[in-house]
Amino acid sequence: MSTEAFERCNQILKHIMGDTSVPRNIRRAAEESKNLLSQDDDEPTVRASTVISILDEISNDPNIPIHARTLIWNVLSELESVRE
Repeated sequence: MSTEAFERCNQILKHIMGDTSVPRNIRRAAEESKNLLSQDDDEPTVRASTVISILDEISNDPNIPIHARTLIWNVLSELESVRE
């Protein structure tokens, strides 16, 4: 279950990383989140929680475009299902 969710999240995060209309700090946070989800060192719930805290913080950035914010919310809701 969590592997499929992480894969879907990674696809969305890759899309954000490649979007030049998204500010660099947001793209950097997306890249960091993608890397964390790809690591198998920690439990899936720990990885999901860590990424949720990173993305939750940047989703409140006033400079983030609406489409990127919506994508981040999609990732957050996907990861919330892993945590439960």
